[in-house]
Amino acid sequence: MKKILAVSGGVDSMVMMDIFLKKYPKEELAVATFDHGTRESSKDDADFVCRTAEAQKIKFYREKATLGSRASEEVAREKRYEFLRRVAFLERGEIYTAHHLDDLVESVAINFIRGTGMRGLAAINSLGIRRPFIDGELEPSEYGFLAFDKKAILKYAAENSVRFRQDPTNASDKYLRNRVREKTGELSIQTKMEIWELWKKQKKIMAEIDEIVENILPEDLRFLRADFEEMQEKEAMEILRGGLMRAGVSATRPQMKDFLMAIKTYAPGKVFNLPKDKLVKFGRRDFMLKV
Repeated sequence: MKKILAVSGGVDSMVMMDIFLKKYPKEELAVATFDHGTRESSKDDADFVCRTAEAQKIKFYREKATLGSRASEEVAREKRYEFLRRVAFLERGEIYTAHHLDDLVESVAINFIRGTGMRGLAAINSLGIRRPFIDGELEPSEYGFLAFDKKAILKYAAENSVRFRQDPTNASDKYLRNRVREKTGELSIQTKMEIWELWKKQKKIMAEIDEIVENILPEDLRFLRADFEEMQEKEAMEILRGGLMRAGVSATRPQMKDFLMAIKTYAPGKVFNLPKDKLVKFGRRDFMLKV
């Protein structure tokens, strides 16, 4: 299966590309770069990636958006993954991203700040996305590291003459991730690895829960309102999450909490507005999620 490398031009993804070029035949690789159009230098980043891929004789894909400087991280991420999934479909391949140990620790911290709940520990965990720096595909000790954190990646880049570009927004305190990074950067490698071990365990637990939920969801996504009255909130939230995912709706935890409250309290005939203007009309006894 083809490996679709998501490459931005930054040090993390350029190191991933360098490692994969040494580890796998070029015919098994493709590079995908997405220009968000959120800053002036983003075109130069995409040009750099494409020149590198061309020089290495690797197939590459490029797409440009015009999101503008005010676009949120969430919107930018959503558009990028839409592009990556299209490439993966065309190539019948899997997407690989360069998320590393520090990204994982930051994401766990951000999720807890935002009140994500027990799934917050299973951060950076999307179906169909491979994370070779943290999911075990690459063995850190093979490269002389305890783990693939930012320091290890920078060390690899220096020792292997990997060229990359620096994203100026990484230094801006406008973004929550950058502010969290200042604090998590003070953690020892041992502490980060403990979080990594917890993440692996939680990821496995969440996969088991997802399988159970998928098996008990009604085929037509029609639910009895009374069932949610009898469930514990955690159970109800997992059922709703599974149902919304099957219906193609991505909702935050607060949005799902509001939806759960609506299920319990809305009068028959009243409508609840889910993200992306998906409407759910409540009956006296039931409601249905439409795909």
